[in-house]
Amino acid sequence: MKTYRDQTGVEKGRANGRYYVHALDTRTLEEKPNFPIDLEGLIANNNPIRMFQAGIHHQRPALMQSGSYIYAGFASHCVQYNFTGWIIGWHGTNGQIVEKYATEGGPEDKKGGGVWMSGGGIAQDSAGRMFFATGNGYASQLSNIPVPGRQPPTSMEEAAVHMAINPDGSLSIVDFFMPWEKQALDGADKDLGTSGIALLDQTVFKTPTVARIGCIAGKSGKLYFLNLDDLGGYQMGPNKKDAVLQTTELLNSVFATAGSYPHEGGYVYVNVVQHETVVFKFSVGPNNEPIFTQVAQSLEKTAFILGVGHGTTTSLNGQVGSGLYWVTDIQGLNLRIYKAVPENGVLVLLKGMNIPGQIKFSRPSFGDGRAYLTTSDGYLVAVGSPVNPPLLCQSPVEFSNATIGDLGVTKELTCTANIALSVTGIGPRMAQYFSVSSLPTFPLTLAVGQTLRFKATFQPTTPGPLSDDIYVNTTNSIANYAGITPIAVRGIGKALVPVLSISPNTVSFPGVITGENSEGYVRSVELYNQGSTPMTITGYDISIVSESGPFLPPGTTQAGPFKFTGLPTTIPAESSVTVSINFNPTANGNYGAYVQVNSDGGNKFLTVVGASGGYPKAKLEFEKVDGTGWVTYNPGTSFSFGTVFEQVTRTLKMRLGNDAPSDSGVLGITVSKPPIGSGNVVAARNSIDLGEGTQILPGESQTAQLFCSVPKSQVNVDPYAPNTTWTMNTNDPLFEKQDIHFICDAVSEQRGPLKSPTHAKYRYIGCFKENNPGRQLADQLYGSDTNENGMCITACAGAPGNFIFAGTQYHRECWCGNVIPTLRVGDEECNFDCSGDGKQICGGNGYFGGGSYISLFADEDRHNGQVPIPPTTTEPGTPDPTTTPSVPVDNPGNDIFGFAGCYTEATTGRALSVLKAADDMDINKCLTFCGAYDYAGVEYGYFASLPRAF
Repeated sequence: MKTYRDQTGVEKGRANGRYYVHALDTRTLEEKPNFPIDLEGLIANNNPIRMFQAGIHHQRPALMQSGSYIYAGFASHCVQYNFTGWIIGWHGTNGQIVEKYATEGGPEDKKGGGVWMSGGGIAQDSAGRMFFATGNGYASQLSNIPVPGRQPPTSMEEAAVHMAINPDGSLSIVDFFMPWEKQALDGADKDLGTSGIALLDQTVFKTPTVARIGCIAGKSGKLYFLNLDDLGGYQMGPNKKDAVLQTTELLNSVFATAGSYPHEGGYVYVNVVQHETVVFKFSVGPNNEPIFTQVAQSLEKTAFILGVGHGTTTSLNGQVGSGLYWVTDIQGLNLRIYKAVPENGVLVLLKGMNIPGQIKFSRPSFGDGRAYLTTSDGYLVAVGSPVNPPLLCQSPVEFSNATIGDLGVTKELTCTANIALSVTGIGPRMAQYFSVSSLPTFPLTLAVGQTLRFKATFQPTTPGPLSDDIYVNTTNSIANYAGITPIAVRGIGKALVPVLSISPNTVSFPGVITGENSEGYVRSVELYNQGSTPMTITGYDISIVSESGPFLPPGTTQAGPFKFTGLPTTIPAESSVTVSINFNPTANGNYGAYVQVNSDGGNKFLTVVGASGGYPKAKLEFEKVDGTGWVTYNPGTSFSFGTVFEQVTRTLKMRLGNDAPSDSGVLGITVSKPPIGSGNVVAARNSIDLGEGTQILPGESQTAQLFCSVPKSQVNVDPYAPNTTWTMNTNDPLFEKQDIHFICDAVSEQRGPLKSPTHAKYRYIGCFKENNPGRQLADQLYGSDTNENGMCITACAGAPGNFIFAGTQYHRECWCGNVIPTLRVGDEECNFDCSGDGKQICGGNGYFGGGSYISLFADEDRHNGQVPIPPTTTEPGTPDPTTTPSVPVDNPGNDIFGFAGCYTEATTGRALSVLKAADDMDINKCLTFCGAYDYAGVEYGYFASLPRAF
């Protein structure tokens, strides 16, 4: 748990952050012995210059337990401060710290390598091995020299990491993988570790040559399938590329750990930012290599802003056809439940629900047939059937195999009434492959324990696993019982002849940068024989023009920039073959290849498209204050809102465009940390516009709104410059990470004699205590229901006394004087509105009431902020009197005293016990007076205090 220590008497800020590890008894919620553990000040085992500081670190990943030990991962607050990634481990019973591993292992004192994984968990397999991923960093130990995975560098940045968990709970790094373009990913803030490493079920996702497989995808949009026993190191592949099992280019970044379904052949699911969820099917290649082919995608897109959750699957004890894929999201349908096995290239949505306040990067938890989610507004949401079934029916019902074109398979279904009810209808949900017969006359009344019987027939029209639900509709008068009882029915359609199908039937390579990857980009398709007899491929007609030709010569496997590998001539019964497609363009352009697969199981078309271009070019601009155009961003120069007066909000746009030629790549935002939050004077309207994952085509642009909203203040206060920063990076290699600064000149209302339209002569100097003792300003000019500060200031300035000070109090009174009141207090003590202007403050009775306070203004030409200067009457023709500048000056001290800072006065008694007051007090006089003491301090303009200690 992150919290902050007691900050009484200490400097405020992030240095006070603390992380405590708590262990609670789940029965009583009481703290267990030896806890909590304070993590502050831990020194890394592998780097003595790295100390854990809670204020600059952030704990996102789920905890991991391995036996008696528990581990947590830490990263940064949006790549700020000199952080490092951490893995900290402790004993779950005695609280002993067993591991303090820093991903920045030195000797460079560089930040980076955060372990955050968008909240995904640190993973371990059945052998007790730990796996996690890290973000970008700045040590950059590896450049152009390949490094084996078993010889890891000390700096684990942009890495998938395998660590051994030792018997004493300590960790030892075993293996690693870093993408070959690691340095470029660092420069563009394209973290590999925006998702966790998904460890796939080793009983299903395996081949004779690879026993254990995992996968990870990050900001670059690349999906890596890794050999968990040999992660791949750095640039250990052919031509110094990646030595991984497979790399697949996705349409955008990924901030969610992949989901997997270890049944019905094995599937992997990836939630891509702003795009559809994509589904990959596992297969084994001709050389016993694992292959993951994209076979489907959802119809729904994930949220436009970051927040889609980690992939999760469930099943009914592994039964065929019972698999579900669960997705949480922060926009649209917040909970989406899909069939785990796609149908006809589509991930089929079964149920979608709106759950307000859904937390980003989350996933459901499951128990006793329920799914549980938490929300940002403090709710625990349970999803499941909230009622009881009125009928007890056999479910699921397996129909086994049925041949296409035959009479099908018929079974009798039986249901027993749990309560007294009336059956009003029976029928299949989709009525494509299943039908019902031998139905009773409706309505049918059943008493408790009576039986309903009818028949269902499975008659497939397409090969493969098929399923449906038969609904038995009922009415009853018993509370908490449903009206519908579903019966799951499943069967497998069989074809006696070969049947060809292709999945997917369209393959796309969008947004490829020409020449960026000399090896090209690879995707794959599956050619299926769904029939129960072998299939013969009679030929492939390939065209780069259209589906109707002209066709390239027979036997051609290269079609423009596309190369096809593994085209089969036969496919065994009820089997599939994987075909690889490599896209390696040498020039910018849009490309297509059209393949007709001819077989004795029918003919099918495969369409392949690709687009390549140059690098995108980011152009960042800010709207001019007068709305006449745009100011181009110059690094280090702030975008300005101009002058904004109090209680005025000015909204301007920031525009990011892709200024590259039309045949260039898509501009993607890889890092975006907009300034948002309540109470900010300068901030972004939302965190959606120009958020991470935003994509901009060449020649197009997108905008975000920012505002400067100056709050109400007392009149005649000095202008100030509220500002903020938006951190951004893109995939434009020349853009680099930018801290974009925004500033506005905030000006309060100016009243009384003016030196300029934005600067009054009499400045507000604070709220002062009245009757301290006696009247603090000697002359009352008036009491009026039209009183406001400007009226009083004008009156004091024009009075015969030519007063230095003007003060308002009790709503309607105006007082003047030439001697400053003795005690300034907090502005919250002045809380009365002015009788003539309810938006202004005219004195008050104190925050807690019962006091008397005056709002005070001073002629800045005759008051230097500490000591009032007596009024001077100037004879005509003589020079103006010299005034003391009102700019504060730091005093470095003398030979005895040095400046130690500004400290809060004691809450009880005085912080310094000896007092010396003088109207002409200054720093040097105070230090001289306090020469025999250890400390000296000045306050209230003319007090000097001294003690032996603070």
